Amino acid sequence: MNFSFLRTGAALLLPLTLVSAIPTSPTQGPKPDPQVLAQFGLYNNPTLQRLIDTKGQQMNKVSDRPGDYGFTIVDSPVINAFATPDGHVYFTRGIMAHFNSEAQFAGVLGHELGHITAKHGQSQQRRSTVAGIGLLLGSIVAPRVMQSVGGLVQQGVGLGMLKYGRDDERESDQLGVKYSTKIGYDASQMADFFQTLQRNEQASGSTGIPTFLSSHPNSADRYTTVKSLAAQAKQNAGGRQLAIGRDSYLRMIDGLPYGEDPRQGFVEGGVFYHPDLKFRMPVPSGWKTLNSPTQFQMGEPNGKAMVVLIPAGGNSLDEAAQGLAKAIGLQSANAQRTTVNGFPAVVMQGDQAAQQDQAGARVLAHVIQDGSNYYGIVGLTAPASFSTYSSTFSRVAQGFARLTDANKLNRQSQRIRIKTATGNQTLAQALTANGVAASRHEELAILNGMQRTTRLSKGMLYKSVGK
Repeated sequence: MNFSFLRTGAALLLPLTLVSAIPTSPTQGPKPDPQVLAQFGLYNNPTLQRLIDTKGQQMNKVSDRPGDYGFTIVDSPVINAFATPDGHVYFTRGIMAHFNSEAQFAGVLGHELGHITAKHGQSQQRRSTVAGIGLLLGSIVAPRVMQSVGGLVQQGVGLGMLKYGRDDERESDQLGVKYSTKIGYDASQMADFFQTLQRNEQASGSTGIPTFLSSHPNSADRYTTVKSLAAQAKQNAGGRQLAIGRDSYLRMIDGLPYGEDPRQGFVEGGVFYHPDLKFRMPVPSGWKTLNSPTQFQMGEPNGKAMVVLIPAGGNSLDEAAQGLAKAIGLQSANAQRTTVNGFPAVVMQGDQAAQQDQAGARVLAHVIQDGSNYYGIVGLTAPASFSTYSSTFSRVAQGFARLTDANKLNRQSQRIRIKTATGNQTLAQALTANGVAASRHEELAILNGMQRTTRLSKGMLYKSVGK
């Protein structure tokens, strides 16, 4: 979460500063959708952006339906890639971290471009099957808040995260093999990457956060099918040498942030910390959390209540409170001044009107002033459940406090570190020599597309992680 640019003006503005900061290049197509960037953020890495631009436009030229397509890497640790119906392909830095060759990257890039050239997204939109997966709680108790508080998430993710069926996936796999082979890569590597994805999802379990295999249905025979398609494509290449590009790709991602960026906020020990904005806030025990550039969400596990931390724009505390009340549709809100750990604040309670066939919600909202920044902490649930959750909403808001712990303030991202094997040793042995705890060896084995027992020859590159 990084909304320091929303200090003034109306609440819930799109982060237009991000749009103006998007790097351009002679080969780049249309700019990314600002709503997608509001959800994920832009990952500004000229080397990797040049890679996706160059390979994407090469594929565009040999595709079945060349067009004005764009390619962007977004700043999310989630392992995902998606294509939007407007002709834009997005890769997360999380998926970039998990590729182990240019050929793997190219296979998935071709797959996503295939969704565009085959018009899968447009047909999905016509069938109204857009997956609104940005919010933790789905369409539970508060349709108005889903539209206002969560609007950026719903719109941004809804554009990209389309649930494709088996036939669409099969066709895009075929096109991914076709396009990546045409620009000179060994498409069998895409099949190997599917195994990496499968292992990662099995290891992490269901987190409620969308990943590649949740928006791209997997099947038991997919690996075999893609391997077969790639072998046929290689045969049709007429003996042309097809590239893998393992070492060249690994060198490009050396230093890539790995996992969550703690500078934009992180959860640890039941507390949400934000080092850059210098505040802390408690998270109710057992609640799920989701952080994005524009908001931080906490959801009761059964979907009965939620708390959202968002910017409340304005030039004064009263103006910020009034703007937030209007933005989330509070009716007859009861507001009063208070203080929260020394910060001036306004607390408001009110209801949202029911809409169509959906019930309204009861809301307890706090607006807290920290210098020129105003934060809205919005708790909401069904009216019948308000007495159950109102004290939780209050505890979260009243727990908002200045962050002074140097350990949290100075927390830095982990990064991919490319190492060179020094001799005939296993991956686990090499990781241990680089200070990686044994408890993380399986995680790093998946990251490398290897087993812990895989033997590394002298001079072989592999991934470790470090500061």
